[in-house]
This record gives sequence, C-alpha cells and structure tokens, in this order.
Amino acid sequence: MINHPAGPPARPRVDLDDGTPPRPGRSLTPLPARRRSRLRSRPRLARLTVLLAAFVCAACGLVYELELVALGDYLLGDTVTQTSVVLSVMVFAMGLGSLLAKRLTRRPATAFALVECALALTGGLSVLALYSCWAWIGRYQAAMVILTCLIGILIGAEIPLLMTLIQRIRREDAGRAVADLFAADYVGALIGGLAFPFLILPLLGPGDGALLTGAVNAVAGAAVVLWLFREEPAPRIRRLLWAGCALVLALLAAAAVGSDPIERAARHALYGDQVRYATRSRYQEIVLTGPAEGPLRLYLDGRLAVCGPDEYRGSEGLVHPAMAAGPDARVLLLGGGDGLALREVLRHRGVRSVRLVDADPALPRLARTDPGLAALDGHALDDPRVRSIAADPLAWLRGAPDEEYDVVLADLPAPSDGGPVKFHSQEFYGLAARLLAPGGRIAVRAGGEGGGGGDGLWQIESGLRAVGLRTAPYAVDGSATAGCRPGPPDAAQDFLLAAATPPPLTLAPDAPPPRALTPDTLRASTTRLTALRPPRPPAPLTLLAPR
Repeated sequence: MINHPAGPPARPRVDLDDGTPPRPGRSLTPLPARRRSRLRSRPRLARLTVLLAAFVCAACGLVYELELVALGDYLLGDTVTQTSVVLSVMVFAMGLGSLLAKRLTRRPATAFALVECALALTGGLSVLALYSCWAWIGRYQAAMVILTCLIGILIGAEIPLLMTLIQRIRREDAGRAVADLFAADYVGALIGGLAFPFLILPLLGPGDGALLTGAVNAVAGAAVVLWLFREEPAPRIRRLLWAGCALVLALLAAAAVGSDPIERAARHALYGDQVRYATRSRYQEIVLTGPAEGPLRLYLDGRLAVCGPDEYRGSEGLVHPAMAAGPDARVLLLGGGDGLALREVLRHRGVRSVRLVDADPALPRLARTDPGLAALDGHALDDPRVRSIAADPLAWLRGAPDEEYDVVLADLPAPSDGGPVKFHSQEFYGLAARLLAPGGRIAVRAGGEGGGGGDGLWQIESGLRAVGLRTAPYAVDGSATAGCRPGPPDAAQDFLLAAATPPPLTLAPDAPPPRALTPDTLRASTTRLTALRPPRPPAPLTLLAPR
C-alpha cells in the first residue's frame, strides 16, 4: 500500500492499454494515449508479433546451448560430461535470470531490447571466445561455465519481459497468456534444435553458426519489439537503443569477417606454423601439419592421432596378427579413414575385398587428396578392392547387409585414449561377431602407451568374451607418436585378437615382414600380458553401463 501526501487525490498510473489502473505493487511506465489506441486497434497483430519474437528468441537460445555442447565435445571429448555441465548450468542460470527480470518489468520493451542485444552479442561470440580460451589460455572449462551462466541469465529474463509486453497489449487471463507464450517458446526451441544438426552445423560450423544466430536474435528480438513498443522509451533513449542494436550487428559482422584469421592464429598457436589443412566437419576437427615431404602429424579433435615416422607401429599391430590367423579374403575395417591400417591390409596378397566404414567422410577425402598423407598410406583408398562408406560404425553394424567377413578390424581409439565407449561396448562386439565367417577374427585397439595391461584392456577383453569369443592379448613395443611427442621409454600399445576358438598369434608369409612385429615379440607380449590378467576380470563395458 502506497501512502500519498495530503492534497488532491493522486491520479492512478495507467498500466495497460485498456486504461485500467495497475494492480497493487505494480508501477509500470504508462504508454501514451496515441500508442495505447494503436495497440488496441490491432491487438491481434501486435500480440502475434510478440509471440513471433518469443518463437525466434527460443530457437536462438537453444542453438546457443547446442553450440556450447558441440564445441565442448570437439575440444574435450566426453559428450556426456559436456552436455550435463552445459544443461545444468544453463537451467540454473535461466531461473536466476527470471528472478532478476522482475526488476526490469517497469520498462519491459526497453529492458527486452537491452537483454536481446546483450544475448545476441554474448551468444554470437561464444564459440570464438571459447575456442580462443582453449587455444591460448587453456582455461576452457571455467570460461565455458561463465559464458553458459551469462547466456542462461539473459535467456531466463526473456519470458517475464515478454509476458509483461503481452499483457500491455491486451489484458487477458494469465493462464491463457502463459500457455500461448510457452507454446511459442517450445515450438521455437524445436525448430532451433532441428536446425542446428541438419542446417547450421553442416553448412556453417559452430563459429559462423553462432554468429548468424546472434544476428537473427538481435533483429527478431530487439528490433521487432523495440519497433512495436517504440513509444515507451524517450526519443533519446530510443535512438541509443537502435544504435546499440546496429552496433551489435556490426560487431557480429566484423567477427564473421575475422573468424578465419582468428582460427588460423589459434591453430598456429596449438599446432605450430606448418598447418597444411584444417577443417571442422560435422563429427570432428581435423588438422594436418608438416611439410609435404614429412613428417606429417594428423590431429583429430586436438588429439595427435598420426605421427608420420612412427604411425606404422599402431597400424601393423592392429592388422598383421589378425590377417595371419586364418583366411583373409574379405575384410571389414571399422574406422581407419586415414587409410593407414588399410595400407597394411592390402599388403596381404590374399585380400579380395575390403569394406571401410568411417563416420566422417572428410577424413578419407583428405587421405585421398593430400599428397603427403596419400603417399603415407600408399594411396590405399584408391585401390579398386576397397569400398568406402560414410556411416557411424555402430549404426552400420545394426543394419549391416547379410555378408560375412574373414577379418573385422576395429581401428577405433580405446576409451583410455579418448575414444567413444560405444565402440568398445559388449553390444558393439556382439554386432561385429555376427558378421564373422567360420574361422573369422576380430582385432581391436585396447590401450594407450602404458602397455601394462591396465583395466581398460581387461574391460575390453571382458566385452569380447561376453559375446562368446576367445581372446589373445598382445602388445607392440614403442609409441606410435614418439617422433612427434616424447613418451615413456617403455611405451607400448595393447591389442586384442578374438575368435570363436583361441586364435594363434603369428605373422603371415603372404605380406612383407612388418617393422614393429616378429613372431617372437608377439609370443613374448602375450605371455607377459596373460600373467597380468586379473583373477576377477572387470565387468564389460555396455551402452547402459559405460564405466
């Protein structure tokens, strides 16, 4: 209750366009009579415009959210953790923003324009800012939480302000107004969520996609509402708001022009001055460095995946023992889009056909077209015996044609090396085992450079055994990246060979002798790892229990 001094009764301040006095506790700035009549003459059009702004702002807000999740997955891996952090911090911040918005409802149009300009600038620049923090500062997690919190606060402030604007246009039952507003918000979120993976990410990538989303946010949010309620702010304030909106658009345009130089500078800071190829596909960031004559370095999502002088250790270790243990005419290679494991497969004279399944078509394309990488893999992807398919290996196995293979090679990084758990789950191995011909074998990468038979090796072995296969662990001495990144002197890589009956570990006579393996070293590594096998092996990895 507000007490007025003695004298003539105070004239009630007008809240809504219908001339009704404000409710207790409300003190909204009145709209001029001319503006009230204009809104009252076309309330449906004005209301539809506000709902359209809510629709677009919700779509942009969800795109910002997904951009942060996708970038975190690219740079750090562990999609579950990145998604959980972004979503939980975002939802908390949205609640905080809704509470803070109560202080802004006195001038809702002005406040909404400021919020949308700030959101467009923050969300639009978020990807470039986070990528720069990751490349130069190394404080990615802290920066991501701060940016996510700020974006969430601004998104949370939208609904209370939009609700106030709708009630200014035409007073109506609060339940009906909330239903319409949230319907527009949720449908916008649906459109934004679908546009991100199918349009924005493949066509623009995270950086340019965020910048374009910010521009749409500024125009559809700030400009539309500011135009509709242009009589609320004073003329000077109105000019400042329009100038601020134009400045946001100019900054986003400048960032779009400068995004490529920023990315190049960040990559040079990370990978050195000899970056010969860099792209961010729908699945990963691919960077190839080094001169054409070598040594080449291939980075996938910031992880050194190939080091030219030493890559043969991993490729030979995966391929040759499996190819020597029985028939090898039909080979299925899951992953291996760089063509290096494929090169080793094709060295065996008995190979008649190879089907290569890799999720990212950009990597095989690079392996075909880059002179240095194509020379390193021996132009294996151009061999007429090879059929390459762009598909997720797990999804492809589920719908695989009715074919049988003598050898299945999983050239996929182990979870201890940052690889997805799903490619080493019991379900994955069960689907792969269905494609084995009589006497067929499966070979998988099972560990990093410790070579000591860690828990990861035995978890993967448990998954293979759970689908009815017998296993033989073995290791290859030396690091596959030693020439590019110093490692422990006793580094080794662990592998597993599996079949329906105990598979022999040997080398085939129909291929050139590998540099990293001999029959004696194979048998010695098997004896050593078998002695380290725990009496109670760990439970296998599964899609529902991935740890």
